[in-house]
Amino acid sequence: MRKDERIIIIGAGVFGLSTALKLAQDGYTSVTVLDRCMPPVPDGSSNDISRVIRFDYGDPIYARIAKEAYDLWKTPEYSEAFHQTPCLWVSQEGTPEQPVQSRAAEYSRKTRRVLTEMGQEWHAVPNVEEARKRFPALSGRLATLGFDGFYNTNAGWADAGLAVQRLAGRYVAAGVNFITGSSGHVVDFEYTPTGEITAVKTKNGNRIEGDKFVAATGAWTASLIPSWNSMVAAGQVVGYVRLTPEDIVALKDLPIYFNFSTGFFCFPVHPGTGYLKVAVHGFGYTFPHPKAVSAPPDSAVSSRANFVPADGMQRLTAGLRGILPHLASRGFERVGLCWYNDTPAGDFICDYHPDHKNLFIATGGSGHAFKFLPVLGKYIVGSLERKLPDELLEKWKFPTQFREKFQNDAFLGDGSRGGPERRELKDEERQAYNAAMTTERVRRSKI
Repeated sequence: MRKDERIIIIGAGVFGLSTALKLAQDGYTSVTVLDRCMPPVPDGSSNDISRVIRFDYGDPIYARIAKEAYDLWKTPEYSEAFHQTPCLWVSQEGTPEQPVQSRAAEYSRKTRRVLTEMGQEWHAVPNVEEARKRFPALSGRLATLGFDGFYNTNAGWADAGLAVQRLAGRYVAAGVNFITGSSGHVVDFEYTPTGEITAVKTKNGNRIEGDKFVAATGAWTASLIPSWNSMVAAGQVVGYVRLTPEDIVALKDLPIYFNFSTGFFCFPVHPGTGYLKVAVHGFGYTFPHPKAVSAPPDSAVSSRANFVPADGMQRLTAGLRGILPHLASRGFERVGLCWYNDTPAGDFICDYHPDHKNLFIATGGSGHAFKFLPVLGKYIVGSLERKLPDELLEKWKFPTQFREKFQNDAFLGDGSRGGPERRELKDEERQAYNAAMTTERVRRSKI
């Protein structure tokens, strides 16, 4: 690749920003990032009050790269947004989704095996009593029959919004161009007869020319490019409980809690907002789109609608009741859907599009990419330049096996997901989602 090539990056999330910064650091002189919002993009999966930082993986490749990133989170460049805290991983039996439970237990075993092979310490928690003894802030029953767990003290969480804000500041200082608003809101590409891209088209009718184009558009990717059924946008439920000052003191030693079997997880208290955030890392909900299996609604309100389906609310409440029952009855101050861009096995896609030789795809976060922020740009640019080891180029290649037909049962992730099967939002749920988005638009217009 020539250093003077015009590189256009669509998307200002972790994939796009980390790529832009690394390109600028490596001497590329014409790098432009386009997005409809200034980062941190409010409705993107890279933005929120917290994201898990860990290297506990059942896959040794991700474990190794995550450990590399974890070490950097503790350095001055990233530590402002990082909070080290133990992470407790649990699997269980006795819930309706028995096939998921067996996968969860197997993933837990694989993760411990990988950590051992890496020479990393982990601590067994064989029963509920041991869990409560080690983490007394967890006052609920924790799990049903078949409880098994472990924890790692080499883990933590990052203030995602702050981390992305700092990353954006660094890439601006490095000389990366940024275009936002309707001028940065890409709606289509211009193609030559041979499939090469010459320019992007924006919402206000402008066109921006380039030599190489990087689609780092997360859950919106399949609605913008020919995705060949290689990805599916899935909405995951998130809830926020408002805590009192007394609650904050009582929960000061709360660990990250993650149940592989149900998908429910809980963060420590966020000191800046006083929120306790809980969520479900599950198979999620799809939102049909004319160009894709699923894509989030393309709204001008760059914010999350205060809505989750009723069964999602039940899972959030049940999970919270299982660990902190005294808070479950309080209810959530707000809720929302966090949109993952899922791939079949949870692998990233960092590859050129098979039909468009100058279109590079950097997406497929699958709900676990944020932790790689300190190193993600290095690996994406390595793939862009085709300089990565063959095992990574193969792992992150653009999937082509689903081109003719989407296969929902192939999109099971890496084994860390829990809870019910993925389902499409019902008509009335989509209407409620859109109504909540309208309410949010009105609210923001008054700010």
